[in-house]
Amino acid sequence: MKRWLGKAETTLGNHSDRLNAINIFPVADGDTGTNLYLTVRSAAASFADRSIADEPVNDVGAVLAAAGRVAMEQARGNSGTLFAVFLCAMAEPLVGHTRLSAPLLAAALNRAQIRAWSALSEPVPGTMLSVLEAAARAAGECDSAHNGDDSNQALGLALDAAVNAALDAVVQTEDQLAPLHAAHVVDAGGVGMLLILDCLRSAVLGEELQDELLDGLHGYDLQDPHIHAGMPDDDGVEVMCTISLSPLDAATLRQRLDELGDSVIMSQVGSANGPSGPNDGGDDDDDDEDAAEASYRWRVHVHVPEAESAVAVIRSLGEPTDISVSQLSMPRDPGLPAGLHGHEY
Repeated sequence: MKRWLGKAETTLGNHSDRLNAINIFPVADGDTGTNLYLTVRSAAASFADRSIADEPVNDVGAVLAAAGRVAMEQARGNSGTLFAVFLCAMAEPLVGHTRLSAPLLAAALNRAQIRAWSALSEPVPGTMLSVLEAAARAAGECDSAHNGDDSNQALGLALDAAVNAALDAVVQTEDQLAPLHAAHVVDAGGVGMLLILDCLRSAVLGEELQDELLDGLHGYDLQDPHIHAGMPDDDGVEVMCTISLSPLDAATLRQRLDELGDSVIMSQVGSANGPSGPNDGGDDDDDDEDAAEASYRWRVHVHVPEAESAVAVIRSLGEPTDISVSQLSMPRDPGLPAGLHGHEY
């Protein structure tokens, strides 16, 4: 798993400029490659953290969960946030296991795609969500066809099936979203997820990345222009933060942010805090009340015309931390390395 995230960091760094070039949905701001790279980098770097290093090294799920928590806290943009959701959810079925297998891969990818779809207020087909869903379905079908075989050979077949299905889903994104069809490009986030899944296959099987996967993807040739540069500027800002909320307040916040803007993503970070921990031994009669009062940490993402209204709504329900506000149409900083341009401040 550490090898996977390290390989994904390197690969997304190498591809960030091309991913940025075709990033026109949901906003033509040309930063999907940057956001994915920086989020994956934070997950990979988490293994050097002493608190993460204390996690059981022989527990696949514990290792991924720890990396996922860091990724969630430091996620950038739509694509980075969804990757963090993917990583945290994927870890859940793997907790307590010392190795990956085809049945576990199928369960992990299925959990991840369900959680990613549910994190968005208005999920849209033709994005990295569709790519992840296709990969999960293919891994599940492969596992069923081999009757839950947990051998390394079966795992290799499941990984092959997942990556091939992800590629097919990437190709289909061009005709699923009108802006992509008009620009004659595939979805940038979908390509990023394809690369991440191929890095997993490569790390687990000890094989090279399949560079030919990207051959023929519309808009992905190096000589192609930066498609997003010719698109109209998108007014508004991206607001992100972390906040502790009860389930009721979280639902209220999602509803209010939906009214203010779009691209709303809310996902839990870690487990519940509050009067009723998971094993507090309280009376059953108090369970419902305790559950309503328990707070969860949430990662929040939204695109709005201006930041003040969104921040005010967020502050009305709790005390947010790690607030970031980014102009959606801000020119990229020429001082950053090539391919890693960002606009967060």
